[in-house]
Amino acid sequence: MADLADMFGGGEATRFLGLPAGDLEALEADIVIFGADCATPYPSVGAYCTGGPAAIRAGAAAYSGNLGKVNFDLLGPVLPASVRAVDAGDLAVDPADGAGNRAAIAAATRQILAAGAVPVLLGGDDSLPIPLIEALGDSDAPLTILQIDAHIDWRESVEGEPLGLSSTMRRASEMAHVERIIQVGARGVGSAGMTDLQAARDWGVHLVPAHQFGDPQAVADLIPAGARVAICFDCDALDPSIMPAVIAPTAGGLSYAQALGLIRAVAARGRIVSFDMVEFMAARDRDGEGARTAAQLLTSVLGLIGGQR
Repeated sequence: MADLADMFGGGEATRFLGLPAGDLEALEADIVIFGADCATPYPSVGAYCTGGPAAIRAGAAAYSGNLGKVNFDLLGPVLPASVRAVDAGDLAVDPADGAGNRAAIAAATRQILAAGAVPVLLGGDDSLPIPLIEALGDSDAPLTILQIDAHIDWRESVEGEPLGLSSTMRRASEMAHVERIIQVGARGVGSAGMTDLQAARDWGVHLVPAHQFGDPQAVADLIPAGARVAICFDCDALDPSIMPAVIAPTAGGLSYAQALGLIRAVAARGRIVSFDMVEFMAARDRDGEGARTAAQLLTSVLGLIGGQR
């Protein structure tokens, strides 16, 4: 069957949007995409999101070669003309070496930050943000985290593992540079117990469940003007009707427009210093639909970050 993407200049899938390759050892960029299939696996399920970064890149194939076109999600170019974005590829990770994986993610993040660029991490399992957020602590400036997710990830540990997917925000709350956590999109029944929810509330989390989310500006107003913001985006934040490629599809998720509207409002309020997109389970996708949705959203996020540069 003919692929109409060919007619419009698409087809490159090895790097997101066909962006230039980036070398972490010698970066000259404003935005650096990099991926990791795994950070901290659980003994029972292993590296359950292997192939996520590659699938998201493939989802953008139709846009590759079209950086000069209009992105109508932003009513502007895909990237501002002066912004340099590169794709540094995927880190070499080992499902049997969680500590080594986390160290590699933190080291790559620090290299990107040292080059004055914004790290954009593709995954991969939900624990990837822990070393990313840790590396952001090298700056003296306080950090606000916006987590867009179906779950609050506040478990102390699961299967004896304190650094896995269910503990991401609890671990972040223990980092001295994290002063604010805003969580949007929680719904249904997840792994959190009432004590986990109470711990989040006691810490001071601003929790906006999916059924209460309406006005993106109201969420953005929780962020001090000009604050450093790390956005942690879990693919299950989106409704399974448009994002089937997740661990536990749960009805009542955010629409594409709601997710993008929220990120746009936050970009207008604070400075995005990192973005991660995790929990993309390629094996559960439906005819590439989830990958295309993830890629479209990520493309617009790059444009928003580029606009701040």
